[in-house]
Formats: sequence, structure tokens, C-alpha cells
Amino acid sequence: MQAQTFPDAEAVAAAAAELVRSELAGGARLLVLAGGTTPRRCYELLAEMPGIEWGRVSVLFGDERCVPPSDAESNYQMAFQSLLSRVHPATVYRMPAELGAEAAAAEYSRLLARLARLDLVLLGIGEDGHTASLFPGHPQLQASSLAIPVHDAPKPPPDRVSLSLRTLRAARRVVILATGRDKAEAVRLAREGSVPSGMIPRAEWLLDQEAASAD
Repeated sequence: MQAQTFPDAEAVAAAAAELVRSELAGGARLLVLAGGTTPRRCYELLAEMPGIEWGRVSVLFGDERCVPPSDAESNYQMAFQSLLSRVHPATVYRMPAELGAEAAAAEYSRLLARLARLDLVLLGIGEDGHTASLFPGHPQLQASSLAIPVHDAPKPPPDRVSLSLRTLRAARRVVILATGRDKAEAVRLAREGSVPSGMIPRAEWLLDQEAASAD
């Protein structure tokens, strides 16, 4: 597990924003966004960075809750408020999760099949070690499709859409952000490879000191 540790959550967000800026400057064109508090702060910082050629960038999402895109629980809505409405990427491919998990996963799988390899995927981590909407022990961890429907998620809402583990493993670069003492045990389990966030072999981790405290 490749990990860098920073003093606090703000430093993690700043490091993640700089990493994204550097990747886009180096030619990355397909950027996948995550939901969550730490990614949100990263997006706010990223929106303030000058010189990024957003007109060359296409944005996708790692997962989405089955709610309308205007809902406060929507990952798209969070990204729109904190980043997308401020930088205007060339294309935004949101997950149409309001169609239902099955239909949205099928639509997104068709989209992913037409696109090139994902350049940079940002992910968060839950207290149980889940990432995107890939939860420990869920049968969809073995799915061969590019995007998957998720039902009975242990966190509300129960219906979601997620990139599959197969898709995440195939991305050129995956970066997982984890902050806070409540994530420390999940980070420890990820190091063991026993939770989904630890099942992406080449993933890089950006941690604050609290999240790294169970090492």
C-alpha cells in the first residue's frame, strides 16, 4: 500500500488538489470524482487553481446515490457546487442514478465501454472500508461489468450505482483520500486487503495523521 501522511485534513485536500492539477497539466483527460467531505475540500481548492485547461477534461463519477441530481445527497450536486459550476469541464458524465440502480449502471457501462482508459480516479473511504459504493462482503465485488447496481447498501440510501472493482483496478492512477480518526481502523483493514478499498493493488493513499494512527 503506497501511502503519504499529512498533518491534517486540510493538508490532504491541498495535496490531492495539487496532484489533480499536475495530472491534468501532464495530459490526463478522464477524471473521476468521489463524494465525501475530504474530496469536497479538494474540489474547492482545485477550483481556485489558475491555468488548468478544463476545456480538455471530461469528468466522471465513481459512484452515485439513487436520488435526483439536484438532491443534497447527490455526489454530482456536491461536485457541481464545489467545482464543476466554477471551472466548466468540456464534458461531465454524471451517473443517471434517478433512473434506478439497474438502468443507470447499464447506461454508465455503455458509456465506459466507449471511452479510453480512465486517467485519474479519486476515491474516499468509509468507516467500514468501503470505497465508491463497493461495500465489504457485497456480491457485486466480483462483477465483470464496468458499472454496477448496488442494492441494500449498509448506508442510506440503499440503492446506488458504482464503478466496479474491475474498472477501478484498470484505471491508470487511483488515489484514495482518508482523514479522521474514525477512518483509522478502515485504513488498517485496507492495508490487510480485507476490505474493498484495499483491493485496488496500485492505489495511492493520502492520509492525515489521525487516519494513519492505527498503523
